[in-house]
Amino acid sequence: MASAGFSAADAEHCIPRLRRYALALTGTREAADDLTQDTLERAWRKRTLWQPGTDLRAWLFTVMHNVYVNRVRSMHITESLDDAGPAADAVDAMPGGSAADSGIVLGELKVALGQLAPEQREVVLLVGLEQLSYAEAATALDIPIGTVMSRLSRGRERLRQLLDAGARTPVASGLRRVK
Repeated sequence: MASAGFSAADAEHCIPRLRRYALALTGTREAADDLTQDTLERAWRKRTLWQPGTDLRAWLFTVMHNVYVNRVRSMHITESLDDAGPAADAVDAMPGGSAADSGIVLGELKVALGQLAPEQREVVLLVGLEQLSYAEAATALDIPIGTVMSRLSRGRERLRQLLDAGARTPVASGLRRVK
């Protein structure tokens, strides 16, 4: 017999994190809102497939990832070279201070996240930002846990390289980041 699934209140509790991940995947607030809504609609229709006792948040990220992949496969996407790419606005949703230094660091992080390979960016955001375990991220992305660990390691190293390169490059105002 199929289970009743989850309640609307359970799903509603996950919306801020879903939206933040959607923003990281799509790169625009409008597309993130659409992806979040499509994810919630599909999850609600398929709620009997969710296994009680498992992490609803991880299951919803899996649904979102699948909706996103299906959407990307069904259309040809052209990214502007002027944009920082997907994940550019995701950092805006992160908690943090409002000091000028924080703004510079967040701006550099946005650009660096946008330059990561999509596979690395997904894992870095799920594990680093959304704090999913390796197993939960593997389930959400439908990849082996070793692949999650590998992509996370490579993604973090690439972020370090990009951020270090940014520290050596003068900012438009002529200021440099000092460690």
